[in-house]
Amino acid sequence: MSAKMTLERATEFGAAWNSHDVDEVLSFFADECEYHASFGSELFGASYKGRQQVRKGVTAFFDKFPDGRFEDLQVFVAGDRGTFEWTFIAKDAEGKVVSTHGCDLLEFAGDKVKNKNAFRKQRA
Repeated sequence: MSAKMTLERATEFGAAWNSHDVDEVLSFFADECEYHASFGSELFGASYKGRQQVRKGVTAFFDKFPDGRFEDLQVFVAGDRGTFEWTFIAKDAEGKVVSTHGCDLLEFAGDKVKNKNAFRKQRA
C-alpha cells in the first residue's frame, strides 16, 4: 500500500511556508508538480511546473514577501485532494502591514503535493 496524504502531513506542509526555507517547502512536493501562485501576469497567476520551476516560484514568493507569515491555517484532506484556508500577513512596499485572506486548492500524489493552486482576497 502506498503512502497517502494525511491531515497531519498536509498541516506540516502549510506550516513549512512560515519557515521561509525553500528546501523544506520543496520536500513536500512530488517530482512531477505544479505551483500556481496567487500573483503574476497570467490569469492563473504565475505558474511553475516541475521541481526546478516550483523551486523558482517558491523562491520568488519568499523574495516578494520576506516577512510574510500564514496565520489561522485551516487544512482539509479528502483522498487525493485538499484545501488550505489562511490569512497571510506581510508588509507592502511602503512598510504598511497588509492582511490577505485566501485559500489553496491542493492535489496529492501519495503523501506528496502534486499541485498547489493559490487564490486570495485583499482589501482594496
